[in-house]
Amino acid sequence: MDNITIRDIKVFVTAPRGINLVIVKVETSEPELFGYGCATFTWRHKAVVTAVEEYLCPMLKGKSVHNIEDIWQTMMGSSYWRNGPVLNNAISGVDEALWDIKGKLANMPLYSLLGGKAREGIAVYRHADGSCIEEVEECIRELQAEGYRYIRCHMGTYGGNFGGKRQQIVKPRDSENGAYYHPRMYMDSVIKLFDRVRSDIGWEIEVMHDVHERLSLSETLAFTKELEQFKLFFLEDSLSPEQANFYKYLREQTAVPFAMGELFTNPVEWIPIIQNQWIDFIRVHLSDIGGLTPAIKLANFCEAYGVRTAWHGPNDLSPIGMAAQMHLDMHCHNFGIQEFSGFNEAEEVVFPGCPVVNNGYAYVNDRPGIGVGFDEKEAAKYPAIEMNHSWLFSRLPDGTAVRP
Repeated sequence: MDNITIRDIKVFVTAPRGINLVIVKVETSEPELFGYGCATFTWRHKAVVTAVEEYLCPMLKGKSVHNIEDIWQTMMGSSYWRNGPVLNNAISGVDEALWDIKGKLANMPLYSLLGGKAREGIAVYRHADGSCIEEVEECIRELQAEGYRYIRCHMGTYGGNFGGKRQQIVKPRDSENGAYYHPRMYMDSVIKLFDRVRSDIGWEIEVMHDVHERLSLSETLAFTKELEQFKLFFLEDSLSPEQANFYKYLREQTAVPFAMGELFTNPVEWIPIIQNQWIDFIRVHLSDIGGLTPAIKLANFCEAYGVRTAWHGPNDLSPIGMAAQMHLDMHCHNFGIQEFSGFNEAEEVVFPGCPVVNNGYAYVNDRPGIGVGFDEKEAAKYPAIEMNHSWLFSRLPDGTAVRP
């Protein structure tokens, strides 16, 4: 088994949840040995497919499946320009599939291959959303009844118009379409939401909120200080990656815990905020930084500075990608919390072996490798779709485009 090589690399796009998921399959010189990885970049999935099929596959055929580190470094350097989400996701699909193969060869689940468990269950948080305070509270109570104790609270889209119910936007003539929002109205609505949640629901649950980088620096500081009274578990992505150094000033002026990194693709973005301990949780999306290989290194780097993990776990993440993150959660001593969006019935058929949740804790199975399969015939029943990108086109009341 020392001479196993990559025979072929295939890419699949499937949408069992109405969201395009990109899955990479690495086939080997051993016919029954293969691995699956997640390369999901929903908003540019066609570019990822091209990168894998046209560039990585021809380059990697014939290489040993054992040398994951060398293959990762080769993929990262082969385009000369690097650290962008399209190429990183392509790399991730191959990288995770190779780790899946490595676990199968060792006949060990990934967490065991990494060094074993640091805990028995993985604490997860869910999203409570609604168009008004009452709907959010109803969602919180439903999640509580299912055993969840960590809940992210939102009212309407990220800083969006809430269907006109919360923010009356006056736009200039001939304004472009988009997700318009008024920063002050948005902040006020969130303060009112948490005031009611703490008053009506109480203090037994841990709560979070995601700003999604839609406020200015001064607005972020004022907003953060107003939120202190509600004792958040963390405030997520308060700033864009380009403004991450401002966390220095936030850390000096507020006790609110910060989670950051959903949009990170380059180590240069996260090194200073971790080394200076300006954040409490790292929030990267594993496939956007290149897969398991860099994530393992990042988790170890964070541990040295007391920063915990809170990997990005949205609904545009395949169950394979979620399970890969959860294996790290099971193993890493500095695990903090795992975002989790659940799986629908179709996903559980397409991806047999999905992690399961009981009483607020997630559990991966003990199958070798990542442990989640991929039924190619079932996946074909859910072809790629044209997705609605409207929430990404954020604008201020005067029509100025805002980058999330």
